[in-house]
Amino acid sequence: MKDKSPATTMRPTHPRTPTPAAGEPSSSGPHDTVADPSAMTLATDEAASLPVLLLPGWLDSGPGHWQTLWESRFGWLRVVQDDWQWPRRGDWMARLDEVLLAQPGPAVLAAHSLGCLLVAAWAAHSSHTHRVRGALLVAPPDTERADMPPQLFNWRPIVRRRLPFAATLVFSEDDPYGSADHARALAAAWGAKAISLGAAGHVNADSGLGDWPQGQALVKALARA
Repeated sequence: MKDKSPATTMRPTHPRTPTPAAGEPSSSGPHDTVADPSAMTLATDEAASLPVLLLPGWLDSGPGHWQTLWESRFGWLRVVQDDWQWPRRGDWMARLDEVLLAQPGPAVLAAHSLGCLLVAAWAAHSSHTHRVRGALLVAPPDTERADMPPQLFNWRPIVRRRLPFAATLVFSEDDPYGSADHARALAAAWGAKAISLGAAGHVNADSGLGDWPQGQALVKALARA
């Protein structure tokens, strides 16, 4: 089926060589929104001081993943789940509620893979959605596919209700866990802006994004939504 709202195409940014040492300014280019690795905020204005919550997918995000690099560089908070191996949707939703309520005010969500489906399910049931300013949703998987592992069966059906906050969905044209058409359909259902990275796999550590300055810019934009 032809997509009536074609997604924006964004070229992935590859890691820089050499990587700046701690405390050195970054020279990654105009989309690198924070030069100081110890910075806790996106910029100096009020909106940019919002906390950013990192929502990994199934099995968590490893050392080279952009979420882990953001956590290390900016001090953004990873939402740690009790069980990464057998993720229960209801448990993950309750944990997100708990972490959001512990924040001093609204937050921006930066989700990857199963974390995207968590945001959709949580937003459909929580009474605290006003505490989210916006959400970056990266590489949502298709858990309704027949070849998905049994650990993810309880994430069916995927919640497709429109999100009550601003959202940007970033996807890859060759993601092994969800087709580009699947991602575009979810973006339409969730009311999210869709951005294609081209051929970038599952948009993880293997995709060669490094600390992904373009993603940082998208988080900054959502903080100001």
